[in-house]
Amino acid sequence: MEKLKMHTPDGVDRNIERIGQLFPNVLTERLDADGQMQRVIDFDLLRQELSKSIIEGPEERYQFTWPDKKQAIRLASSPIAATLRPCREESVNFDTTENLYIEGDNLDVLKLLQETYLGKIKMIYIDPPYNTGNDFVYEDDFAENSSEFLARDGQYDEQGNRMVQNTDSNGRFHTDWLNMIYPRLKLAKDLLTEDGVIFISIDDNEVENLKKICNEIFGEHNFVAQFPWRKRTAKSDVPFGVSQDYEWILCFARSPLFSASIEGKERRYFETDDFPGRPWRIHDLTKQTTANERPNSFFTIVNPKTQQEYPANPNRTWAITEDTFKTYYQENRIVFPGDYDFLKISRPALRYWKADDMKKSGENYGRIAVSTKLNDEIGMSQDGTKEISDIFQGKIFSFPKPTMLIKFFLSIINDTDFYILDFFSGSGTTAHAVMRQNAEDGGCRKFIMVQLPEACPEDGDAAKAGYKNICEIGKERIRRAGLKVQEENAVTAPDLDIGFRVLKLDSTNMKDVYYSPASTRQEDLFERLSNIKEDRTAEDLLFQVMLELGILLSCKIEEMEIAGRKVFAVDGNTLIACFDKNVTAETITAIAQKKPYYFVMRDSSLADDSVAANFEQIFASISPGTTRRIL
Repeated sequence: MEKLKMHTPDGVDRNIERIGQLFPNVLTERLDADGQMQRVIDFDLLRQELSKSIIEGPEERYQFTWPDKKQAIRLASSPIAATLRPCREESVNFDTTENLYIEGDNLDVLKLLQETYLGKIKMIYIDPPYNTGNDFVYEDDFAENSSEFLARDGQYDEQGNRMVQNTDSNGRFHTDWLNMIYPRLKLAKDLLTEDGVIFISIDDNEVENLKKICNEIFGEHNFVAQFPWRKRTAKSDVPFGVSQDYEWILCFARSPLFSASIEGKERRYFETDDFPGRPWRIHDLTKQTTANERPNSFFTIVNPKTQQEYPANPNRTWAITEDTFKTYYQENRIVFPGDYDFLKISRPALRYWKADDMKKSGENYGRIAVSTKLNDEIGMSQDGTKEISDIFQGKIFSFPKPTMLIKFFLSIINDTDFYILDFFSGSGTTAHAVMRQNAEDGGCRKFIMVQLPEACPEDGDAAKAGYKNICEIGKERIRRAGLKVQEENAVTAPDLDIGFRVLKLDSTNMKDVYYSPASTRQEDLFERLSNIKEDRTAEDLLFQVMLELGILLSCKIEEMEIAGRKVFAVDGNTLIACFDKNVTAETITAIAQKKPYYFVMRDSSLADDSVAANFEQIFASISPGTTRRIL
């Protein structure tokens, strides 16, 4: 059986594979430092393929760069040996919910989600540190190489010490922030569906740099909009006497397939005897152009039936030319005053058929375009503060976004059943908004919240209330908000999912010997009979296996006993895993009879050499299509 890697994919290997798909001739092989065969890119051949489009050396070109940018790019591709460990006692409805709450450094979490959620997230919303001089940024270690990433262990602590304050006196003030955000956005892009979209809240300090980064990662052609959001009313004690009351939400699409719209008022169609079964509406026939701008549209329309004249306005011409008018009149597209008693119009109008509207709009029929001017009902920071204060009966978290802001972006996505990711989830506003929106429209949106367990200040209100870190605040908010939303919508949304599975980022479940068996000394063998760490449970192993095999972390997990051994069945028969010892041929046969897509077990689980010898034969005869893997 093939051995599972039990670490995240190497992004460089993935890029090599992509280049090889475009240019198979540039792929070649060589021996690495360990004498193993390795697939590599022949850059001389690649340069020939792209010879007209290569810039090298000091030649001037348009680019956006900063110190350590290359390391930031490499950091996004570096593999890590880490896992997500389930925490049932802090979860809500662990066995039935499809929502996730993940604790840990979001860079590593995004790497772990790459295989499982690649191209599956339809919307991302993040509210990252704004780099005001008082914010904290993630301190990523650019000094580590890939092998050190794979080997390091115990890299996260309860105090969240991967965060450092980025003061404005720091000589790398912008550089540190850019190096923090770049690899995270680079990884986030790959998680989006082809019609997916990302919304990023930011203030004036980094909005220009953030937009340049997004242009580079997502492409300028996928820039959707920059929404201004009013966070407060004007202050008087401000520099230069100008109160900066607005923040920004940058919006970038994964590809041109994204389309946003909101539910509009139902258009009024008329059914008349002269066009039975063909409902129609009217639209203004003028356009906001002058006679100088559109001379061909500056003419007098004459009603062929009454000879009534309707001259064009020199400051607002007709939307059609004289030739087009003749064609439209023959096609019954022109409606004149007096044609219908129920129409109170004073000039000619254009007729649109409902069938054409539906054909043109497709799934967006009945919806209207989104304005970058946000409605006043969305609220300001004070509304977000009031929301969370009402939930906790006191001030716990500073300046959270109001749920109405996130609900608005959820509502303009033309779907009600998709994944939403927030990897700077803070107090859990996004999760709260998802539950509220689902309760209102009956949607089945699923949230994935990611947050570093950053310690609460010891002298702060949150710590005094008993909350050690931000994750404790976020989880408790979702619990309380979920119960409140459920209670308020018990009749209209009885099946609302208010639960979440808590998963915590940790070092890999496997000992070093799993990754580098050749370096194990003979005298250490008896101490390392197991390649799995002693403090890890079977369910810990299961979730790391799910990550590697690309199985959704919210899938239903059923625990059962087969021939006296504990077995996990994930998503029906998608995966069956057994990590018990002394697994007999009887157990193997019973599992094979269930014909799972994947079967995973420990390499030391088989009861004896006889079972090991017959293992492949059992599956080959009963379920040859099952993919077998070992730990």
